[in-house]
Amino acid sequence: MVGMRDVARKAGVSLSTVSLVVNGTGYVSAEMRGRVEAAMRELDYIPNELARNLYSGRTSLIGVIVPTIRHPFFSTLTASLQRAFAARGLRTMLCSTADAEGGEVEYVDMLRRRMMDGIVMGAHTSHAPGYWTSIGRPVVAFDRYLGEGIASVGSDHEQGGRLVADLLVRTGTRHVVTLGGPRAQFHDLQRWMAEHAAIGGGDGPASTFPTVRYHLTLERELRAAGTVHEYLEAGEVHDMQAYAQAARVVCARAAEGQVDAIVSSDVGAAFCVQEALRLGLRIPEDLQIVAYDGTYLAQAAGLRVTAVRQDFDAIADTIAGRMDDAIAGGYVAAEPVGDGAAGDAVGGGTDADEADAGADVVASVLRMIDDLVPVALVPGETTR
Repeated sequence: MVGMRDVARKAGVSLSTVSLVVNGTGYVSAEMRGRVEAAMRELDYIPNELARNLYSGRTSLIGVIVPTIRHPFFSTLTASLQRAFAARGLRTMLCSTADAEGGEVEYVDMLRRRMMDGIVMGAHTSHAPGYWTSIGRPVVAFDRYLGEGIASVGSDHEQGGRLVADLLVRTGTRHVVTLGGPRAQFHDLQRWMAEHAAIGGGDGPASTFPTVRYHLTLERELRAAGTVHEYLEAGEVHDMQAYAQAARVVCARAAEGQVDAIVSSDVGAAFCVQEALRLGLRIPEDLQIVAYDGTYLAQAAGLRVTAVRQDFDAIADTIAGRMDDAIAGGYVAAEPVGDGAAGDAVGGGTDADEADAGADVVASVLRMIDDLVPVALVPGETTR
């Protein structure tokens, strides 16, 4: 096996000069560098990546944790993240928590043992903030709050909720059903607020799912306009059959005249388009359908679905920038979560109760996000 000593002999330079060229550190004259690189090519020398990592204390590897890559949102996001990190000389290692038992813990362990340079956490977690802050290594959260001092990046879901509500109210919608994941995730913040108030303080919520801003904003705006709204759980994000079943249920109600608008992720919206057409419903005359994400699937559902599009490339660039800062040690910690009005936003049981508390909850979560990326409404054939 060819080693650096062989390259040094071939090039007629010292071993330290070869090391500087291979590791990209220190000054080497253009003439010396040319001799070393020519010798490397002639000998077909491949640098030992492990040795380089030990030398630099870096692996140039970022772990990306998402719930599943079966869902088009997360497959699109991870593709954008891979491009954004590659542009910065970093590679990505993907973990899908729905498909790899214990993947989250394994990745954190790898980060602690310096087998990675950082982690992007984009999956739901029940770990308390102390778990994440104790890692002592770069972590960037996507669309969730992990703890004080850990950067969080997310789409402006409050803006997204307003865009959807404005569209549906303007077009005279009477009864809206939202299809989404387990509603229990949206109560994490509210449960913590009750506990926080009871004990007179604490480290912060065990976990939050900031997409709650979209749902609570949508519900609040529709309720203010006198439009009926329901939330129908469609299972976990990776459970495509649950979304298909939920689409069948809500479209059957639409066929009976009980529902005239559906809002869901691109997956749920696509299933609803297909089911509505199968039942002979006219889209958008009888039923309006709005997708939330704006991936390729919104354009491949049989009709071009009106969608709130998240800016995947901007999200990925922002996450990569935050990760660069964290790795370099230049990350400015997030502002602490205040007590303020947030303590009153304790969730009850009904949509009406949540809509009343929604403004406080939205404001509380907004303070936890360092970078909000704007969304955009893309008109399609499924709304009036």
